[in-house]
Amino acid sequence: MTYKKIIFFILLIACLTAYVSAPLALAIGIGFAILIGNPYAKESGKTVKHLLKIAIVGLGFGMNFFSTVKAGREGLLFTIGTIVLVLSFGYLLGKLLKIDRKTSYLISSGTAICGGSAIAAVAPLNGASPRQISVALGTVFTLNAMALLLFPAIGHLLGLSQHQFGLWSAIAIHDTSSVVGAAAAYGDEALQVATTVKLGRALWIIPLSLFTVAINRGNTRKLSIPYFILFFIVAMIVSTLFPQYQELYGWITFGAKKALTVTLFLIGTGLSLETIKAVGLTVFLQGVLLWITISIVSLVTITLVY
Repeated sequence: MTYKKIIFFILLIACLTAYVSAPLALAIGIGFAILIGNPYAKESGKTVKHLLKIAIVGLGFGMNFFSTVKAGREGLLFTIGTIVLVLSFGYLLGKLLKIDRKTSYLISSGTAICGGSAIAAVAPLNGASPRQISVALGTVFTLNAMALLLFPAIGHLLGLSQHQFGLWSAIAIHDTSSVVGAAAAYGDEALQVATTVKLGRALWIIPLSLFTVAINRGNTRKLSIPYFILFFIVAMIVSTLFPQYQELYGWITFGAKKALTVTLFLIGTGLSLETIKAVGLTVFLQGVLLWITISIVSLVTITLVY
């Protein structure tokens, strides 16, 4: 076993301890990728896809179904408005910055809904090339990591309530993993709100995919539907209908949070210097401008309305 593999497993085990938070796990993963390099890059990518879904379903056991539905209903119109805003502004920025249409669309989709999941869903539907996909993922992924590290600090600085921060992170942070990680670092109520609103937002992958097919006629690829959200809902219903097993739910939720921490570490190990260099200045600029826009618009709206 090489020294890279030994260090990888030491850091992985460290992420299971109480001393490593979700944002710190991401930072450790990024540092490891840049300074040493992930010896299990391919395996890490595959593991993340499954581990994140397991973690989210596990978190459902720590949530009350009726409270969660209320939080999701509150964020519905807000979600629709921000998705339309990001997709429209992304289209204009792509034209202004002269970014190729497919890459611009992927970045806009990832920013509007749920980062890498949205990009993976629409990429085959608009005929994007592997390079266009990697560039879009690299852009969203880099900003996603920054958001996870910055948002909790900004939230505390601005004095946002748990509810406000949960809603803000669900709207303004790209990937579900970083939304849940940032919210978990902020507090339990923020975690519940953020997870609910973000997963509701993730369901918009379906209409977005249908829209993508409509504007790229002739492509017959299958739609990608996030079925794991159904299991998340079932977990909430079970914990609500059978409250006598709260101790068991507590252990499941604890395990889910640890799984999320490991997931973020593995995600961080995928952010190499090569990934950052492949993005390009104009593409990255589009991602940054979209991210700043949605962050400011959503923050101002939340502080005024909620």
